[in-house]
Amino acid sequence: MTLTTDPRSTDGPAGRSTDGPGGKADRPSTRPTLDAGERSRLERAFRIPRARFLIGLPIAALLLIWSFNGAEFNFIKLGDGAVNMGEFLSRLFPPDFSKIGTILALLLETFQMAVVGTVLGAVLSLLAAFGASSNIAPKWVYYPTRWVMNIIRSVPDLVFALMFVSAVGLGPFAGILAMTLGSIGSIGKIFAEAMEQVDRGPVVAMEAVGASKRQVIQYGILPQSAPLLTSYTLLLFEGNVRGATILGLVGAGGIGLELTTAMRMYDYGHLSAIIICIIVLVTAIDQGSALIRRRIT
Repeated sequence: MTLTTDPRSTDGPAGRSTDGPGGKADRPSTRPTLDAGERSRLERAFRIPRARFLIGLPIAALLLIWSFNGAEFNFIKLGDGAVNMGEFLSRLFPPDFSKIGTILALLLETFQMAVVGTVLGAVLSLLAAFGASSNIAPKWVYYPTRWVMNIIRSVPDLVFALMFVSAVGLGPFAGILAMTLGSIGSIGKIFAEAMEQVDRGPVVAMEAVGASKRQVIQYGILPQSAPLLTSYTLLLFEGNVRGATILGLVGAGGIGLELTTAMRMYDYGHLSAIIICIIVLVTAIDQGSALIRRRIT
């Protein structure tokens, strides 16, 4: 890049502007400007994303319209069914808290499942992320690890829950195993991408002075990615709390089985009480996670 000096930026030997009666002190004596060739190159670089956006916009619009038609999305049908939705919501009130003891006990079990599943899932996901990071693992490790993650991520957690229920029986243990395995496919990929996006400067400097691979990871990559890894772990915990309520549908512990039973028995008051308690728990966890994120960033 070629820089030239703008003569209008100086006035006198001191190189200070004389704007106003006394002038403005401590101004730089030169103002760098781009030459014509460099300016033209930068303008072309900025025009490329704009051209891609203008080309991609109609393609995205056509894809969206095609998806709307294929999925049979219909605003008119939604409007016609609004009356039925209102009737269903009206049945949820007033909520029935007569079984609040059972609800709180199952919510506590759900919370415990999420804690254990998050810790195990985060540790295993971090180990898997080392093999799925292109700046850490060799290609013969990188690609198989990524393929395994894709396979795990493609399988719904309910399928894993059914598999573990058949292996260890009904209860929260099966749900914890399902959450742990599912975490490797989802959060493991995010961990790997967080480690791939670190600043290469410190890593290159450590490699230049003969640091080992372990030292590069320990002192060059993990410290830079630690805030993101922590934030994603908290996000995993929030997702596991919500996911544990679903895993109970197949007998994998938590509040999900009680929720399903209330729906099948048309016990709308009890169903409403369960939903309210789940909302309170998820909101409290979300606020706590937000507080921790503010402290670490």
